[in-house]
Amino acid sequence: MRNVIKILHLDSNHPLLLEQLKDAGFENHEDYTSSKQAIEAKIQDYQGIVIRSRFIIDRKFLDNAVNLQFIARVGAGLESIDVDYATKRRIRLIAAPEGNKNAVGEHALAMLLSLFNNLNKANSEIKSGNWNREKNRGHELDGKTVGLIGYGNMGKSFAKKLRGFDVEVLCYDILENIGDANAKQVPLEALQQKADVLSLHIPWTPETDKMVNADFINAFAKPFWLINTSRGKNVLTADLVAALQSGKILGAGLDVLEYEKLSFENLFTDTATPKAFQYLLAAENVLLTPHIAGWTFESHEKLAQVIVDKIKEVYSGKSENTVEEKRVTGIGGIFFKSENPKELVAWYGKHLGLKTDSYGSSFWWKGKEGNDCMTQWSPFAAETDYFAPSQKQFMQNFRVENLEMLLAQLSTEGVTVVGDMQTFDYGKFGWILDPEGNKIELWEAVDRIFL
Repeated sequence: MRNVIKILHLDSNHPLLLEQLKDAGFENHEDYTSSKQAIEAKIQDYQGIVIRSRFIIDRKFLDNAVNLQFIARVGAGLESIDVDYATKRRIRLIAAPEGNKNAVGEHALAMLLSLFNNLNKANSEIKSGNWNREKNRGHELDGKTVGLIGYGNMGKSFAKKLRGFDVEVLCYDILENIGDANAKQVPLEALQQKADVLSLHIPWTPETDKMVNADFINAFAKPFWLINTSRGKNVLTADLVAALQSGKILGAGLDVLEYEKLSFENLFTDTATPKAFQYLLAAENVLLTPHIAGWTFESHEKLAQVIVDKIKEVYSGKSENTVEEKRVTGIGGIFFKSENPKELVAWYGKHLGLKTDSYGSSFWWKGKEGNDCMTQWSPFAAETDYFAPSQKQFMQNFRVENLEMLLAQLSTEGVTVVGDMQTFDYGKFGWILDPEGNKIELWEAVDRIFL
């Protein structure tokens, strides 16, 4: 690192985070008690923030953070951060869903098995002096269909835990082609037709806010059990209670609640206890935990290690295992100007055997992990402005990983970034200029769209 990077830590974390960042040459400052207003008054002095969920990082905060280069959240979600504005400001956003995915998977399984076997209820009854065998007859998981909504780190972890059971696992996600050997990806309607169990593994976004409501619940063909280890506001509690009362939902394991503060450290914002929550507290077929699915001793350390490694990788190009920082991973395309692109494409197809279409020719190859990857060859019309502001006859396209972070890093290194990053189904695109004015297109590819 050419300059010392000052990092403000706003929440306490595992000690290794401070220790390893210090050893790597970063300057750590800790402030776990000051108000948000006080932090805003001094945030201009820092290049990095490490936070869990102490307060919201909004536009006003970011406007004060004039030198901020990254925000690292020691957790999975980024809902407490104005992601769009931070991205526009070219601030790197670092999260650590890898760090607590195993903990969440195990917790979801524990909740499901406890509900199926009345473990919590039976334990309470025995400790109260009641021995009720028949009333606590349980259900077996084998033969059931488990539906997962959200198939990222957490969903995949839970699906892996279910491999030891004779169950069918279905998943629904807004991304395509992410099913694997542990879960079959299906449309939402198909999942609702077959599921005996529904487990949520989704972030809290405008699209998922109160997603599990009466209409959503009633779309299920069968009564089902609900597990929520994602975010409380994804479920409308009043509608959940109505479904529990009618028997449409057979039982619920809730690690998160609609009433939580965004910091996740406290439950209510006022002293009144909502009527729906009063029902959950008394219901024998409801299991509640205080947002601890990813909160294990092991994940505490793993989360911190993931954050350290990602911060170090950004600045030094090396992680703990000295893996080189990934910037350019391959040639994404060769683009050049032509007086008659259509005729030129036809010539290359006829004489050189290129398999062409109206865009040119696509060359497929395997990445080092064995994934299908594509490089595009395309002539552009001579009058195109796609290469602007460059006046050259060609433009290179390089494949990259984590384009947002790369653009932010290049900007701090004095590289000219052209325009704003754009996102399409087939990937993210950004543009830079080299010292001789050649325009370079950077592409974070989604190759499966072309298959």
